[in-house]
Amino acid sequence: MKLAVIPARGGSKRIPRKNIKQFAGKPMIAWSIDAAIESGCFDRLIVSTDDQEIAEIARQSGAEVPFLRPAELSDDYAATSDVIRHAINWLADSDVTPDRVCCIYATAPFLRAGDIARGFDLLEENGADFAFSATSYAFPVQRAIRLTSERRVQMLMPEQFSTRSQDLDEVYHDAGQFYWGRSDAWLSGKPVFSSFATALILPRYRVQDIDTPDDWLRAELMFKALHESDAALS
Repeated sequence: MKLAVIPARGGSKRIPRKNIKQFAGKPMIAWSIDAAIESGCFDRLIVSTDDQEIAEIARQSGAEVPFLRPAELSDDYAATSDVIRHAINWLADSDVTPDRVCCIYATAPFLRAGDIARGFDLLEENGADFAFSATSYAFPVQRAIRLTSERRVQMLMPEQFSTRSQDLDEVYHDAGQFYWGRSDAWLSGKPVFSSFATALILPRYRVQDIDTPDDWLRAELMFKALHESDAALS
């Protein structure tokens, strides 16, 4: 059995009601639900939330909300992996045991159904415990700088100052969209960002974290540009 779990608590601080705020014509979470359904990968699609309004919008969008998440898993310090384990254990109490579980973020409007399916294939083909989406950094992180307490510039890796960009290793970061995992890997607490995992690399123009109002505005502009580009090509 393949299960999708979308964590969506109600207490977002920086963007109030972020998970159900209107984005490009529908509640943000609906984009993730639509992609999950369109992928055809899942036997069940569950939204894990502590919020009745989110639960109702999730149901209207086609997801199940068979329980409300407990308060201890709904504060600012709740780990996503704990939320996924809770969903797996809740199903196990009903004698339902998923063997593959995909965590999908509620704020992932750039998520595509085909990427979810490709992520699953990558999990199976590589024999990994996890497979998630990632993208490359736009600038060599080896040349990153920081400001000291005196507002002076300091390189994080001064030894790389003279290294040519093409000689630096390309590095990647989590795309914040989906995380396929074997059920036993989620339950045992294996770390996702480790040698247990493999990654599906996405182009940078289809990746945007949405944590602040600035992020939201950038995402709206990117989303509009992508859809206008797709329309022009069709």
